[in-house]
Amino acid sequence: MTEYADETAHFAQNWQQQLSGAFTRTEDLCAYLQLPPGQLPAALTGPQSFALRVPLSFAASMEKGNPHDPLLRQVLPIADELLAVPGFTTDPVGDLPALAEIGVLHKYHGRVLLINTGTCAINCRYCFRRNFPYADVQLGKQKQQAALAYIAADPSISEVILSGGDPLLLNDTQLAALCRQLSQIETVKRIRIHSRLPIVLPARITDTLLDILANSGKTLVLVVHCNHPNELNPRTAAALHRLKHHGITVFNQAVLLKGVNDNAAVLCQLSEDLFSLGVIPYYLHLLDKVHGAAHFEVGKAEALQLLHALQTALPGYLVPKLVTEQAGAAFKQYVSELG
Repeated sequence: MTEYADETAHFAQNWQQQLSGAFTRTEDLCAYLQLPPGQLPAALTGPQSFALRVPLSFAASMEKGNPHDPLLRQVLPIADELLAVPGFTTDPVGDLPALAEIGVLHKYHGRVLLINTGTCAINCRYCFRRNFPYADVQLGKQKQQAALAYIAADPSISEVILSGGDPLLLNDTQLAALCRQLSQIETVKRIRIHSRLPIVLPARITDTLLDILANSGKTLVLVVHCNHPNELNPRTAAALHRLKHHGITVFNQAVLLKGVNDNAAVLCQLSEDLFSLGVIPYYLHLLDKVHGAAHFEVGKAEALQLLHALQTALPGYLVPKLVTEQAGAAFKQYVSELG
């Protein structure tokens, strides 16, 4: 795909059609953004093991002609990804040692995470699972039954987190069946879904999906992922309003990223805008040290300065918790001057 002559027609398509038209070549994305290749000398234009993938619904919020756009920086492959940086690994949060069954991560007491799919609607360059062996460990139909049996056999598990990849890329039939099966496990109290789709592909929030979520049989929590206020366009706002209208609790977790949102005014605006749409600012993560993402890292001292600025400018309920995830830890760690 090299151009969109009629964006209105594109956004009138269903979510699967919009997803199939996502940018997958750096040259095409740069052409759409009116960026001559010479302006992006560090961009990798050849095939990559972690390929470019950007829906138009996200790219349309980028500023054309701006090679430093904060949304573009999140998705554009650059040469820095090829650098080997000490301390940056392929499994920075210890996912693989936490595999209890195929597709089941059991890191923390009381909750498990299901790897429902290895696919996302957008490939974020800082993704901590960019090297994850999805082909070996994601759930299929038979493996899903073993995963559900594992959950049912452990009465301490009260929350099941659907993750991936992005679990909202499951089709409606698959998602409804999974929710129905989880609803039959009495000891499970909550289903939590982690998804970037309401932000990057808001067309996914259909009437059918809303009905599935609102009638899951369990308390349902949706955690979206939005890093910058520019990601909140009228289409995402409409999707988030619809989720709120259907009584679905929505939290946001962001990642602190150099050159994207390492600015107090940007983070304040993000919290304000999210809350106005019914979304509670939940976590602000320090970067997970995954190989290929070192150029996004913001140091702890700077992160704490930003946190203090947020605490000064915002009411407490709009200040996300500044956290980091450490492989093997029993819970996510709050970042503080004492730690």
